[in-house]
Amino acid sequence: MPTKKANATWRGTLKEGDGTMSTESGAYEGEFSFAKRFGDEPGTNPEELIGAAHAGCFSMAFANELDEAGYPADEVSTEASVHLADGSITRIDLVTEATVPDIDDDQFQEIANDAKENCPVSRALTGGSIQEITLDATLQ
Repeated sequence: MPTKKANATWRGTLKEGDGTMSTESGAYEGEFSFAKRFGDEPGTNPEELIGAAHAGCFSMAFANELDEAGYPADEVSTEASVHLADGSITRIDLVTEATVPDIDDDQFQEIANDAKENCPVSRALTGGSIQEITLDATLQ
């Protein structure tokens, strides 16, 4: 698996500064700020991007697990609500809807829960898959 990269630059103080975030692929580039993160100013923030990553990862993992169980999904749609309190992500609520022919609800729920526990982003956010976080800090 290739290593995926993203970049962020911050200019100024926490409350009055601003920054930009981007992905190596060019699929996303945007500005962020204290007001966008903690206030009502429109725009994205790290938690929203974590939510998008989690919803996307879960949807793919769920579709894969359904397919492996013999129930290929026509569609999986997921919303992730990321809760931030006192400087920490305290909870992520995943709400998913899927169109899956010929599956009963018990099997559907079991596979959904397994996908929630085992998608790479879920594991990373609950401490299961990241064995190490390295830092290379350069003062300019």
